[in-house]
Amino acid sequence: MNRRELLVAAGAFGASLIVDQVALGGPTTGPRFLLVFLRGGYDCANVVVPYSSSFYYESRANIAVGAPVAEDPGSALALDANWALAPALRPSIGALYAQRQVAFIPFAGTEDLSRSHFETQDSIELGQPSPGPRDFRSGFLARLNSVLVDGRPIAFTDVLPLSLRGQTDVPNISLRNVGKPVFDQRQARLLTSMYEGHHLEPAVADGLELRATVAREMETEMQEANRGAVTTKGFELEAERVGRLMRDQYRLGFLDVGGWDTHVNEGGSRGALATNAESLGRGLHVFAQTLASEWQNTVVVVLSEFGRTFRENGNRGTDHGHGSVYWVLGGSVAGGRIAGEQVQVERSTLLQDRDYPVLNNYRSVLGGLFRTMWGLSSTQLERVFPAASPLELKLV
Repeated sequence: MNRRELLVAAGAFGASLIVDQVALGGPTTGPRFLLVFLRGGYDCANVVVPYSSSFYYESRANIAVGAPVAEDPGSALALDANWALAPALRPSIGALYAQRQVAFIPFAGTEDLSRSHFETQDSIELGQPSPGPRDFRSGFLARLNSVLVDGRPIAFTDVLPLSLRGQTDVPNISLRNVGKPVFDQRQARLLTSMYEGHHLEPAVADGLELRATVAREMETEMQEANRGAVTTKGFELEAERVGRLMRDQYRLGFLDVGGWDTHVNEGGSRGALATNAESLGRGLHVFAQTLASEWQNTVVVVLSEFGRTFRENGNRGTDHGHGSVYWVLGGSVAGGRIAGEQVQVERSTLLQDRDYPVLNNYRSVLGGLFRTMWGLSSTQLERVFPAASPLELKLV
């Protein structure tokens, strides 16, 4: 295989051969963490369903997900006596739950009550005490990386997310178009500066130039073959690419998925939300399979900026809410259970008579998780989540 063919093959993995073999030094083992951010505020109550609550069915006459039926494999999956998993997730996340590789944390979230997508997303990604001043140059994943010996962070996003902004430059790889060059100008400059004066400098420069040329050729070919249609196969394909990179090269990752702002025609067991959830679940299942043995070392947290209003609105959808349900997945996760502080789901326990309350603060949840995964000291945890008390939920 010549150099050009090798670069084209490397494109299937979404990363440059230069980074794989020169900068990173090949595969590594050890704890891995992936944050999956559902942007838009997903309706957790129609995904992890409080089926024991009659108030849930009273509040959602048109969009409620039916209670689990033991003899019906197409119904919701009972997780315990109070909660059930939406049918759309039964084959994927439900299968992992049965293997005790998934736990759910209801009534989770942030102190932010603005119910603004941007405000609350920023609050979570910064991970700083609230209320208080914000430093937009310091995201919590960047601070976590700063206390790890070998974090190897990456963002699977078009631009670097707020959570990974800090003192260290972090690579980001777009999943939206595989024909785009893997390295933007910022990243190319970073790689070039790393090898300035090194005997590999000419090879690195030549490789970057060839990589850009090949990417342009691949993009043209895909556009012609697909006649402008989307070239990816959906989240499952993206998840496989993410899995390969997290398995072979990186230990700390960020991925965001949009489309969760369901104000209109949300649906129940079927519909817009169920379709999104089904795709997400399949993708996460593929991600787990792709990691192979490294799935045992990996923890995935799925969260959103907030939940939705508990009652459906006049458009058979839901509006911006507060408390949410977090997912924690991994080969060594102590799953098959509902974790964290809980209350009965009824009208009297709603926040402001409209939303799930937040009983499990996200900084405490993640802080406790990080402490266990990496054996972080109190000083290190204080750096990642200042003024937060880690919550020990025995998830790993």
